[in-house]
Amino acid sequence: MTKKPGKRSELRADAAENAHIEKTWHVTGRTRLRRPSRDWKYVEELAYLQSELIKLQEWVRVKGLRVAVIFEGRDAAGKGGVIKRITESLNPRFCRIAALGTPNERERSQWYFQRYAPHLPAAGEIVLFDRSWYNRAGVERVMGFCTESEYTEFLRSCPLFEEMLIRSGIILVKYWFSVSDEEQEKRFQERISNPIKRWKLSPMDLESRKHWVEYSKAKDAMFKATDLPASPWYVVESDNKKTARLNCITHLLGQVPYPEMTPVQIEVPPRQDDTGYKRPKRSTQRFLPKVY
Repeated sequence: MTKKPGKRSELRADAAENAHIEKTWHVTGRTRLRRPSRDWKYVEELAYLQSELIKLQEWVRVKGLRVAVIFEGRDAAGKGGVIKRITESLNPRFCRIAALGTPNERERSQWYFQRYAPHLPAAGEIVLFDRSWYNRAGVERVMGFCTESEYTEFLRSCPLFEEMLIRSGIILVKYWFSVSDEEQEKRFQERISNPIKRWKLSPMDLESRKHWVEYSKAKDAMFKATDLPASPWYVVESDNKKTARLNCITHLLGQVPYPEMTPVQIEVPPRQDDTGYKRPKRSTQRFLPKVY
């Protein structure tokens, strides 16, 4: 009988991956964006790409660029895993995630794009949209959360909205994560059985399982209206999570040309002499209990 993954094993796997990545960062000196060797290993490639993301972030910061990246796709398609791997090595002051919840009554009365506009990047920022204004073309369309006229207006106005963003200087990149029916079902079952992942399944995710074909048709209509030369959709095949992560990050690095930005060596100044300073007694402070 196969043992179901538990919270501790999940945490151990993530910790081991992160530890391996950090050990690998300092030996990632190959030619930038060169094709990997035939015997490449996932963690080493991820470490290399994360080190390149640091350089990209620094170039965006120094040059005052504005980068918006949209992640859309089926439930359990792997969007969150890619976003996590992109952000875990970056400075949250310059790279942030925009993951909006259900609109409230006031937001529903606004111009549709209004609630997304405040989350667009300012100079020197990268914003990753974990779902975006394309909710209207997907879940809102399929589940009946918008009217037919609102949906039609979205398909007409979305390309114009994105054209304005691009003309204003924002670098807009759009990714659609494609997962097979069989693989999505496997991931749904894993989330149901794994307590650490169960929160990812919302009632809407479960309801959407009944509308697989309708979501496919909505995606096709969305692509027809919004997959344009100025703002194209890039499809990420994500049945294999690890290769999807590597392919997506590699492609993203290629969308913003940047020079070699390896952080300079830092010379640490000597610490101030603590002569004359005496630490306060331990009894005067509240220390955490030593549970571990």
